[in-house]
This record gives sequence, structure tokens and C-alpha cells, in this order.
Amino acid sequence: MLESQVIQYRGFHNIIKHGEVVGFQICVRSDYYRGVWLSQLRPGKVIVDGVTYAKEEVIWEINGKEYTIEELSQASKDFWRVTDVATLKIYQEGGLSQGFHDVSVRFAASCSYMPPFLDQFDEEGEDRSFNGGTYTRENMIIV
Repeated sequence: MLESQVIQYRGFHNIIKHGEVVGFQICVRSDYYRGVWLSQLRPGKVIVDGVTYAKEEVIWEINGKEYTIEELSQASKDFWRVTDVATLKIYQEGGLSQGFHDVSVRFAASCSYMPPFLDQFDEEGEDRSFNGGTYTRENMIIV
């Protein structure tokens, strides 16, 4: 079951491969009521404890498939349903330390029915756009 906030507590943990911590992941849900074709997704930055990760550093996993930013822009046949989470993976040796973390994720979705002057997204900004914005959740915990 999805939590009401965009950033989900469930799924926030370090990524372990072959016994080594190689990064961390954050799960998010879409806040757009219709779901989104992946080519409509407009990823922005991720900030954890004041450290900014550029959109190019984030791998999006949706429907069990991993996408880079370039791959998302070409994935016009793949759909992110409103009832599913996307897992954002950031590969960083050692991942995150145990304890509490403040997390912000910025993304939006383009809407074909909106005039171009309204359908703008500043991927580096802090404000909300027409269909998206910066979502923040404090005191997320890694054990």
C-alpha cells in the first residue's frame, strides 16, 4: 500500500551487492492522478542531508526495469501507474550512514494538453511547477 506522501518511508535503504554497500535508494510515487508515460517524466535533482545529486546520477527503476535519464526520455511505450512506486537508485560507495536523513526529490511530468508556456519545469529549482515540484521528507531512517 502506498503512503500518502510522494516520498515513501518503505524502500528507503542502502543497496547491497555481493556483501558491499554500493549506494542507496528512495521510493517515490507519482502524484499525478492519471499515471505517466515515462517519456513525459521530467526528473530533477535529489538532495539528501544537503548533498545534491544531479539527475544524471539517479537511476529510475519503474516496473522492474532500470532507466537512465536518456532512456526515460525515449521510453514512450512504458507507463508509470499511479498505484506503483518508482525506485530512485544512487550508486555511491558506502551508501548512507545509519540514522536519520532528510530527503528531497524534484520531478514533474509534461502534459500534452497544456500550452507550452504553462508546461515548464525548472529541474534545478525549488518551487512547484504545473505538474510536479520538490518533495521533501525529514527524518527518514536507515538501520
